[in-house]
Amino acid sequence: MAFENLSDKLQNIFKGLKSKGLLTEEDVKVALKEVKMALLEADVSFKVVKQFISSVQERAVGEDVLSGLNPGQMVIKIVNEEMISLMGSETTEIKFQPVNEITVIMMAGLQGAGKTTTAAKIAGKIKLKGRKPLLVACDIYRPAAIDQLKINAQKQEVDFFSLGSDVSPVEIAKASIDYAKKNNENVVIIDTAGRLQIDEAMMKELVDIKEAVTVHQTLLVVDAMTGQDAVNVASEFNEKVGVDGIILSKMDGDSRGGAALSTKAVTGKPILYVGMGEKLSDLEQFYPDRMASRILGMGDVLSLIDKAVEANAQMDAEKEKEMAQKMKKGKLDFEMYLESMKQMRNMGGLGAIMGMLPGIGGKISDDQLPDEKQLARLEAIVLSMTPEERKNPKLMSPQRKYRIAKGSGNDIAAVNRFIKQFEQMNKMMKQMPGLMGKRGGFGKRGGFPGFGGNKFF
Repeated sequence: MAFENLSDKLQNIFKGLKSKGLLTEEDVKVALKEVKMALLEADVSFKVVKQFISSVQERAVGEDVLSGLNPGQMVIKIVNEEMISLMGSETTEIKFQPVNEITVIMMAGLQGAGKTTTAAKIAGKIKLKGRKPLLVACDIYRPAAIDQLKINAQKQEVDFFSLGSDVSPVEIAKASIDYAKKNNENVVIIDTAGRLQIDEAMMKELVDIKEAVTVHQTLLVVDAMTGQDAVNVASEFNEKVGVDGIILSKMDGDSRGGAALSTKAVTGKPILYVGMGEKLSDLEQFYPDRMASRILGMGDVLSLIDKAVEANAQMDAEKEKEMAQKMKKGKLDFEMYLESMKQMRNMGGLGAIMGMLPGIGGKISDDQLPDEKQLARLEAIVLSMTPEERKNPKLMSPQRKYRIAKGSGNDIAAVNRFIKQFEQMNKMMKQMPGLMGKRGGFGKRGGFPGFGGNKFF
């Protein structure tokens, strides 16, 4: 989980501060020394850490803080504000040309950073904003790079352009602009080649493309898991090619967080997005304030709401209306269970959801989360039912239950337990019609992502 190690350490440090009624200047210095070590262990740049601690200490040892009613909370507030400032203060968006003009975006980065996948993710985001993106394959060196981009373009339902691997990237880029004009596409996303390390050939190719076509935004994709190396890569690309924004990939696998905390401060370039998984939907807008909140263990409810809204958008209006009416009447069925499981996956899974909740993120280990295999077994039970059985749980007879158990690979006891819990939930919903009201559960309809064992999740 992103920032898990750093978040745990900072929360333990601040817990000690909050437990004291009054703080001395020495208390603050000792706590900030621990914060400094935690940041360095998270692979944050030494210069960044030094400046950060200096700024916090300068504000935190003031008389107003130490003599305040809750000095511990005030210090945490200062740390939060300085962390937001460190990561850029404001959210930065990709800058587009007017709708009737073509915006050219060039993707850059080292091989293995996830550049080609990120290009497709960006195309999906742009499409949702009402624009028509074109994915252009200019990586003619890496085996299957062109096919990978083409497949991802099909998945995102956006147009794709390639001239194969025998034409120079510069010529492909130039030809893609003409293609976009003819097909009324207003965003051209150029996927360029990467290398295992920075070299002159790669940099020259990027510069040549920028000279051949008007590139409005150069976006650099860097692997967040490489820590300070990611920052060094970003600095070198910015110096030799020029970068407008940075995308941190593989943030879901980075338990330290050094890249996110150092990149803006070192390069001066904003982080636009963070990749939080391998799916094409796993790309989040970077909000410095929300990220600081996650790091300090305060949760990220706003991002959770964004995920819920996005998941809701994938459901048609008629189905949404039908589910809302069933919720109000306490008439849940197994079709709704399947829809809620699908919605939970669209939001990144139960672990990602709980990680954004205040007071929970960073405190729950993987073994404390519901077993994904168990949830899959419960889903298999529902998938083994006939459409009529899913829509009408009252049809469940012993014979039907035995058939479902056999079809799902479960024993009859597991099926009985699952159906009994489902019935209990239905009764609970009927007794408390306001429980899943206008904004209950997940999103605006409400929902239940899954349940198993003796607990409801």
